[in-house]
Amino acid sequence: MSTHRARRSRRLPLLAVVAAAGVAAPSVAAANTPATADTTRPAAVQAPDDYYQDATGKSGPELKAALHTIISEQTKLSYDEVWDALKSTDEDPDNTSNVILLYSGRSQAKDANGGDPDDWNREHVWAKSHGDFGTATGPGTDLHHLRPANVKVNSVRGNKDFDNGGEEVPDAAGNRTDDDSFEPRDQVKGDIARMILYMAVRYDGDDGFPDLEPNDEVDNGSAPHIGRLSVLKEWSAEDPPDDFEKNRNEVIYDSFQHNRNPFIDHPEWVGSIWK
Repeated sequence: MSTHRARRSRRLPLLAVVAAAGVAAPSVAAANTPATADTTRPAAVQAPDDYYQDATGKSGPELKAALHTIISEQTKLSYDEVWDALKSTDEDPDNTSNVILLYSGRSQAKDANGGDPDDWNREHVWAKSHGDFGTATGPGTDLHHLRPANVKVNSVRGNKDFDNGGEEVPDAAGNRTDDDSFEPRDQVKGDIARMILYMAVRYDGDDGFPDLEPNDEVDNGSAPHIGRLSVLKEWSAEDPPDDFEKNRNEVIYDSFQHNRNPFIDHPEWVGSIWK
């Protein structure tokens, strides 16, 4: 297990937090019901005061290098362990038996995971063929870019780069795709951008894995690049981190990898690094 910085106390289960706040516990809805990834959660706690201290006052390449060092201190999961982790990181706060699916926004039973068309599976937001890292422990299992997604919708996205435009994706309203790109629904565009940019900072070519870098192209194939950077920057600005995304960052930090996505804590750093 990797060493990591001192952390705050462990996160209370969602229902306990809600009860402590004097709010009635959410009712349990039927499985596989429509929902959005913006469902209200208790506000997430910010990073410990000293977590980003080595990045303070930096910008551009110096900031990127400092953040790389900070977030590389992490505990790594196996690909099998990712299944259970996602059931915590992406739990539906209105129905704790379910997870929220990234692209469709659907709330689906946690145990409905697998390879059947109506199941949910593990979506690599930074497509694993872009750099050919597969499901190797490291980039292939990093929770900061792995999300539950409907099997059919995940297949439509495939390894396409991100860009605007295309035809609407069946069973996933608000998502669009064409031959070489995929546009997610508005509610998670910023999430997608910040996951991609996290990967570009975390995997910098110094740990046996490719140097992942976004570019402003599509159809990147197996190169360790993904685009379009200009569009991802727009998405990050237009869709700032919401409570669901902040809480997810906190759960990954507190309970699993013990590192954070800096662009959720400090979305202003996107423009500081990628000018």
